[in-house]
Amino acid sequence: MVRLYDQSFEILKRELQKNAKKDLVGEVGAGIILRRLEKMRLQSGEPLSLDELQNLVADQFPDFNQSVLKQAAKANHPIGIGSKILLGTAVLGGFVGIVAVANLPYPMIRFPVSKTVPILLIPSYISMDYNYRQAVSLVEQSDQLINQATAITDIELGVEKVGKAQKHLDKLPVWFLGYYPQAYCSFMGCIWRFTFDEYEGARKNIGRMESKIFQEQNAYQEYTKAEQLIKESQNNFPKLPPGNEQQQMITLWQKAIDQLDKIPSETLAGKLAEKELETAQRDFKQQLGFVAGAIKGNTLIDAGMQFGIQAAKAAQNPPHTAKEWEKVIKLWQEAIRRLEEVPTDNPSYLDAQKKLAEYQSNLGSSESRLQAEKDAVESVKQAKAAIAQWQTSARSKDPDIASLIGQLTDIISMLEQVPAGTTVSAQAQNLLRSAAHTRDKLYIN
Repeated sequence: MVRLYDQSFEILKRELQKNAKKDLVGEVGAGIILRRLEKMRLQSGEPLSLDELQNLVADQFPDFNQSVLKQAAKANHPIGIGSKILLGTAVLGGFVGIVAVANLPYPMIRFPVSKTVPILLIPSYISMDYNYRQAVSLVEQSDQLINQATAITDIELGVEKVGKAQKHLDKLPVWFLGYYPQAYCSFMGCIWRFTFDEYEGARKNIGRMESKIFQEQNAYQEYTKAEQLIKESQNNFPKLPPGNEQQQMITLWQKAIDQLDKIPSETLAGKLAEKELETAQRDFKQQLGFVAGAIKGNTLIDAGMQFGIQAAKAAQNPPHTAKEWEKVIKLWQEAIRRLEEVPTDNPSYLDAQKKLAEYQSNLGSSESRLQAEKDAVESVKQAKAAIAQWQTSARSKDPDIASLIGQLTDIISMLEQVPAGTTVSAQAQNLLRSAAHTRDKLYIN
């Protein structure tokens, strides 16, 4: 005779599957109960009663559907076992006082009772069985919650369950190790052999879970710190001026990313960190690329401005010779070349374009001054040659006055073309006055 018949098992299984769909804790609890029921299907003995079925599920599902339990209990009793239970209850009822004394928490009382009339210790065995079941169940639940955690709330719930498991384990009578209650367990179907090894195994499981919880909590604290520092660095970095402050922020930012990368991958925090690490590194590189581009662009602008400053200095206090204007032009051209190297996608591109427009205008002015200087020098040169020729004609024995006046008029027209602000402007004006005075004298004569 098996302790749990298939029909009863299927009834309970259907109800457990409904409870498992509610949440993660329900799924874990359902798995624990199903494993217990499977063991009962393999054990020989008296079929499980309603109370026994209730005990099997109560620790995981205190609110388990009573009608389903009654239906399963009814399906699990093809023969009348109720009379046997009533008989046992009546016998025990007559010894309530004796049982109460026998179950006092004193080894000197329990030890001889366990050797002579162990059945009197059934309440102690029930307590042992209950606390052991609770401890194992809670550790299994915390194991599932922590090792399959998807949020910090799962870990916090696991911590709570480990604490409860420890309390149940503390209630087990360690002094009673090794005294396996065969009569009770053959009746109730114990799932444990209450030995020292069994007790130590439960302790080790709790210790393992406490160590795992400590690791998870530390890892999550590191994850939270790194995540916060990354967010602060990302928000504050663009607001800082270039220089030491930006460099310090870059160092802190990189440190936070490295900290995120070092979080153990087997922890919940490690799994969360893996998802964020790629994004954090990408944002970091993008921001550094932006800064590097800005620095490079600013460097080119600064270099161009240095050449522009030198060009402006060289152009001061005109007039200047053609060679001097050519030097100014080369400086402006070099300044413009540096500014033109700033690419369109560079953050400093607009600043470079503003300077570029200014420098191109200055270059155009310098080129105009150079051409004016060259034209003025050439005009004075031609005027001097014409004056020399006029002087030769004027020294002849019989000079042609009308021709001399015409030559002077051409010389005057040539000198009038020399603009002001050139190196030969003053000389041109002197020659112009002399030529005009000479022409006026010829007219009078």
